[in-house]
Amino acid sequence: MSKPRRVVVTGVGVVSPVGSTKELFWKALLEGKSGTRRLQAFDPTYFTSKIAAEVRDFDPAKFISPKEIKRMDRFVQFGVAAAKIAVDDSGLDLKKEDRNRIGVYVGSGIGGLHTVEAECMQYFKLGPEKGPDRITPFLIPMLIVNMASGQISITMGLKGPNSACATACASGNHAIGDAFKIIQRGDADCMVSGGAEGAVTPMGFGGFCALKALSTRNDEPEKASRPFDKDRDGFVMGEGAGIVVLEEAEHAIKRNAHIYCEIIGYGMSADAYHMTAPDPEGDGAIRCMAASLKDAGIKPEEVDYINAHGTSTFYNDKIETLAIKKVFGAHAKKLAISSTKSVTGHLLGAAGGVEMIVCALTIENNVIPPTINYEVPDPDCDLDYVPNKPRGAKVRVAISNSLGFGGHNATLAVRKFIA
Repeated sequence: MSKPRRVVVTGVGVVSPVGSTKELFWKALLEGKSGTRRLQAFDPTYFTSKIAAEVRDFDPAKFISPKEIKRMDRFVQFGVAAAKIAVDDSGLDLKKEDRNRIGVYVGSGIGGLHTVEAECMQYFKLGPEKGPDRITPFLIPMLIVNMASGQISITMGLKGPNSACATACASGNHAIGDAFKIIQRGDADCMVSGGAEGAVTPMGFGGFCALKALSTRNDEPEKASRPFDKDRDGFVMGEGAGIVVLEEAEHAIKRNAHIYCEIIGYGMSADAYHMTAPDPEGDGAIRCMAASLKDAGIKPEEVDYINAHGTSTFYNDKIETLAIKKVFGAHAKKLAISSTKSVTGHLLGAAGGVEMIVCALTIENNVIPPTINYEVPDPDCDLDYVPNKPRGAKVRVAISNSLGFGGHNATLAVRKFIA
């Protein structure tokens, strides 16, 4: 049996609350500049939480024609823009490539909520007699989760494997993991993959408020997302996209591509426990991390850094810490762990894509971004979370966790590439 093909990351594209270029994004992470502000998309006066990590510097016209902008929900616009940035960053010349061998796999946790709400408002405003006639014919193709993948494929003419997933906050990691396996088994040479989310709407935001999942530190928005800190009181809702170009290693070397890192392992599991709460023993997260290490063929002590799911909610941070201890044993105390959601907020289905980019840049630059707002230690969260300041460190192997509602878990393992 032939060995699985090696898969590397050759391009990154990010649209985030702290910048929509690689340079701005990385600078904000290292400087610990939070993207959380008082909500601007709509009036938050009557909501318990009034803060979010919104993308405020995004101009879709830089990436998409005016006609097509009107036919894309916000999450799709984010995805298409990040994909174009990633492909440009990779140096792939699509005119010279076999586009039948380049695929797309982009996840989203919620999909086109902006479109759903706008069309519902239009319907109910006009009533059942006139409302149906005013529903846009683009309603369905604008709202469905797979349209980020679909529009990226259409825009770039990419005809290889094309799919999407919707596994809540694990969507980005599942998409990248599945894309990794598609290349590994030989069904494509390149995949454009990650996550996109644009659900900061009255209903999306209000739903999380109703769950009591969001931070209500409304007077100090930049300090609201505080993963692993004892005084954490919920996550900060964010939006954006993180897309990477995955490439078969020999294909990348042949064209002299810049290689950020190599993807070496992918694990997935289910808690089978509760709609929104993690298994109290961390069972699903444990098996997921262990599966990624097994797939990578590495030992726990070979891992240098974990980009944690780290949502800033009471149960997630406590249980993820427990799971890390059970998987890594004594090595857990030696690991550097950070949650970059402290800066970006929680980008839901886009989180895994954005955090894969964090891992790639960490390995490339030998600098670990911090967990900001870590002020009061929690006895249940007693590992090294790289508090408040970046840390220079040689990172050879990193893993990234994404743990979603419904008990969906996905872990990716990456390594510094050595030819």
